[in-house]
Amino acid sequence: VADYVLMGYGTGAIMAVPAHDERDFAFALKFGLPIIPVIARPDDAARSLLRVGTYATALPDALRAAGYAFSEEAGALTVTLTGAQALAYADLVRPYLVEGWTEVVGSGWLAIFPDVVIPFDSAAADEQICSRIRTALQIDALPSVMAYLATVPAYQEIIFHSEYGSPINSGPINGLPGNQAIRATIAHLEQQGQGKGRQNYKMRDWLISRQRYWGTPIPIVHTDDGLEVPVPDDQLPLTLPGVESYEPTATGESPLALIDEWVNVTLPDGRNGRRETDTMGTFACSSWYYMRYTDPQNPAQIANPAELGYWLPVDMYVGGAEHAVMHLLYSRFWTKVLYDLTVVPFKEPFQRLRNQGLILAPAREVDGQLIIEKMSKSKGNVITPDDVVAKHGADALRGYECFISDFEASVPWNTDGVPGVRRWLDRVWRIVLASGEDAGQSGDLSARQLQRVTHQTIQRVERDITEFKFNTIVSALMEFTNALYKARDAGLAATPAWAEAIQTLMLLIAPVAPHLAEELWERTGHGYSVHQQAWPVADPALAAEDEIEVVLQVNGKVRDKLLVPAGASEDQLRTLAMESDRLKSHIGGKAIRKVIVVPGKLVNVVVV
Repeated sequence: VADYVLMGYGTGAIMAVPAHDERDFAFALKFGLPIIPVIARPDDAARSLLRVGTYATALPDALRAAGYAFSEEAGALTVTLTGAQALAYADLVRPYLVEGWTEVVGSGWLAIFPDVVIPFDSAAADEQICSRIRTALQIDALPSVMAYLATVPAYQEIIFHSEYGSPINSGPINGLPGNQAIRATIAHLEQQGQGKGRQNYKMRDWLISRQRYWGTPIPIVHTDDGLEVPVPDDQLPLTLPGVESYEPTATGESPLALIDEWVNVTLPDGRNGRRETDTMGTFACSSWYYMRYTDPQNPAQIANPAELGYWLPVDMYVGGAEHAVMHLLYSRFWTKVLYDLTVVPFKEPFQRLRNQGLILAPAREVDGQLIIEKMSKSKGNVITPDDVVAKHGADALRGYECFISDFEASVPWNTDGVPGVRRWLDRVWRIVLASGEDAGQSGDLSARQLQRVTHQTIQRVERDITEFKFNTIVSALMEFTNALYKARDAGLAATPAWAEAIQTLMLLIAPVAPHLAEELWERTGHGYSVHQQAWPVADPALAAEDEIEVVLQVNGKVRDKLLVPAGASEDQLRTLAMESDRLKSHIGGKAIRKVIVVPGKLVNVVVV
């Protein structure tokens, strides 16, 4: 039994929710305890097994006529239903049972015998059903209904669930949403004098000491009479002495323990003692150092509260998955302590968090299996950025890193993808420096359409920068580049719309390809530097589409698509839809019950 005791509950107890906790379920099966479902499945799924020889031959037809889905194997029927159908199902099946029994399992729990239907809702019902099954199977021992159901293959996937749902078989709290059920239970126990509510925090002590030289010294002196005394304020900050060796000592102590002149001290009151020779783990410093950046020369405090309030909290924290728990947790803890001490004016250190993925080693095939792993010097699979820069350029490398994947996803490196980004950057170079004489008159893009694409691209890039979607930023800029080539071919290279578009491209591409953007900015007659310019601002009116595509449906099935004015009203959409020849052909001579219009999206004609 000791294996099942959870020390986090009271003074150590077995928390018994056997139908909805794997440990409790296994415990109850092992020791023959009743297992009564007390939480409804969110999906209301249920199943019933009709064993060979237990039902009349007319039952399958009756099930089909009633709309129940079932499968048949070796004469046994497995019926799929919902808990809401359980009672109606029992009424249908019971007259066809010739011997034995069946049950509804998963939701709407029932035991169905030829003469009676027993809801499986209590320990008493569990024993009543077990007694009948023992008699039918001619066995002496059956500890619980669940112990039997767990042996039936058809039920093994559905008898247990741990999803959070509404209470069942729980008296006055049946059907209450989870949080309400908890509050009602606590109120009942308090009213009966049997218990009370309490918040438990899953907190553990944080051991921050390390037996290393590097790290923040701990300003504590252990006196000869067994006390721990803090170093006086006028002796702070406590600094580390120089050491000849950083290796751990033979005793496992910090190297500091070997420096007697630093370790052994006399306190102002005359007592002798030894300094604490452990140091704080590096997380102790990295949890707050950024606060010092706001006022690094302040001799009296971490930073001036006004500076802390102006610069912090941090707008964006970017860290890998290895920081998602440890450093983030420690930083938040440290900040909350400083807030409680009124040292900082904020409770949370970071407003937003992003965890970047890893660039993995190139995928390789071994014995027909694709191997993807981290880059490692020991495995010889490290890609040196300098080699890529030397061959393709720094901007191509940067652009490919943006383009290769979502920011938070890990992805294997593929050097073969870099030339594609380099070709795009070459196209950007050519189109920005293109002159009107290079243009043809073969395109059909208008100045208004070019304006729309320009301002839509500003919107897309700005949104994706905010969301760290760097791969789609590159995609948007590639599409914008293609649109500029079409505009040039349409003879727009001498128009104001062209000038605006080219300048916008240089500004938008600067974060992705800073060297290229700077060079093009200078060559097109602008002053230094592209990176000091105002970010382009999208005009929603210019970005708006003149026409949008609306889906036309008949009874929910797509039958046509239609280009309509962007601001078309519901009446206009209804009229335009009914003029569609394809829509008319699918309506035929059927009566129209109603027409559903979702402006900007679809028109659905419901016919009978």
